[in-house]
Amino acid sequence: MTAFKSLSVAMFKGFFRERVALFFTFLMPLMFLVIFGLIFGSSSSNKTKIDVVGDGPVLTALSGTGIVEFQRVDSFDQGVQAVRNGDVPAAISVRGNEVQLRYAASDSVQAGTVQAVIRSVVDAVNVRASGKPPTVTLDSQQVEDSSLSAIQYLTPGILSWGLATSAIFGSALTLVNWRKKQVLRRIRLAPVGTGTVISSRLLVTIGTSVLQAILFVAVAMTPVFGLKLAGQWWLALPLLILGSLSFFSIGVLVGAIAKSEEAATGITNVIVLPMAFLSGTFFPLQNAPQWLQTVSEVLPLRHLNDGMVDVLVRGKGIEALATPAAVLVGFTVVIGFAASRVFSWEDS
Repeated sequence: MTAFKSLSVAMFKGFFRERVALFFTFLMPLMFLVIFGLIFGSSSSNKTKIDVVGDGPVLTALSGTGIVEFQRVDSFDQGVQAVRNGDVPAAISVRGNEVQLRYAASDSVQAGTVQAVIRSVVDAVNVRASGKPPTVTLDSQQVEDSSLSAIQYLTPGILSWGLATSAIFGSALTLVNWRKKQVLRRIRLAPVGTGTVISSRLLVTIGTSVLQAILFVAVAMTPVFGLKLAGQWWLALPLLILGSLSFFSIGVLVGAIAKSEEAATGITNVIVLPMAFLSGTFFPLQNAPQWLQTVSEVLPLRHLNDGMVDVLVRGKGIEALATPAAVLVGFTVVIGFAASRVFSWEDS
């Protein structure tokens, strides 16, 4: 009994001295609680925002449901374009007794809710005119090709997240392992420059990302899933490379700071997991608080996600790369500079 007690106390103390174990036991659940609480806890997130043109009893009844929030736009074409861009899940135009609805397949949950509510409102208005032919007609259409399936919108986000995870983990753990095993010290003593070491690892990261993307898309395009690449899908390649650069720079920074593989894994998880949830990888952020959406805008994964959706799904051209490319390059420069300032060849 004495040995059992002593061993239990020793293990208990050892557990609380292990920072990585403490993080995954206590801080990780709290982190998810905070993230989801911020995203879904706002009372303003109960309403779905839609673009609206016109007036009439249908819009009055629709506003009274408390389910949707109107955003007035100058023209229906402007509203439809916002739906195509993924800014809102639906747009509605009311002209007399004619109601037009355009919705996005990329946000099937909110678009489905809007469709159901509008149909019920239109039916209610028609019922009030009982004994007469229906006075209000609803023209409801999806703005994208009706053949598009959910895999079209899942693929870019999950692929981007996978690339980010592998690039950060790969570069961080490699640097920590090499420093721990004195590999970096031996390289430093050899006639090899720092640029050669970093660029060789970067080449491995980009090559791995390309192979990862090819395999991922190939599986998604099988009949089981049915992914269909849109328009200039090959524009995803420069985005993929820029994204790899950005996440590689994060990995180098983590590898420069961490003193062990366990610490590098913990730090990387702290970065990757919140970034995935705050970048729209798994669900849209339109209903999140505005300040949280602003935070999302500075994350490289958010812009890689947006760019991938634009070129792989929405069929946009090279103009869609401007903002994502600028953010990814800027992020790489800033984080890369920070990593260069704290990089060390061996443990101090």
